[in-house]
Amino acid sequence: MVHIHELSFAPFLTETMLQARIKELAAQLNNNYAGKKPIFLAVMNGAFMFASDLFKWLDCQPELSFVKVSSYQGTQSSGRVDELIGLQTALKDRHVVIVEDILDTGVTMDKIFTLLQADQPASLAICSLLLKPTSYKGKHTPNYVGFEIEDRFVVGFGLDYKELGRELPAIYQLIG
Repeated sequence: MVHIHELSFAPFLTETMLQARIKELAAQLNNNYAGKKPIFLAVMNGAFMFASDLFKWLDCQPELSFVKVSSYQGTQSSGRVDELIGLQTALKDRHVVIVEDILDTGVTMDKIFTLLQADQPASLAICSLLLKPTSYKGKHTPNYVGFEIEDRFVVGFGLDYKELGRELPAIYQLIG
């Protein structure tokens, strides 16, 4: 059990489970992007650990860049997206893979997808470590998903609660 601020979290996805699934996702991406030199856009801050571990297994001549947006307040998605840091890399005619930690409501992903489509990439795909299918209302179906999970708040492996818990090597689920 992990305690962060006033909340308690129980073990959910172990480090071993995460690493095995990340390796499988990398194999799929390597197969689908061989010879295409894709650019992976990691959505910060939450996706940094997932992107780092995923990138270690990629051999499709990938580039890595970052975008930072936020739609969370505490444990709830706020329903709005605040663009914090813009993209500095040209995406026209590039194969782009958005790397996200978790797809919850889909509001953030829809905003990111729309912003990136304006840059006219050759293709645009979504790779998320976690997906909450019961709460996801996004217009864009993720192409690569590590784990489908219940609509419960999670922390660890880059995911935070009020900026704490990102450093945990596994993922923990809110108790109660």
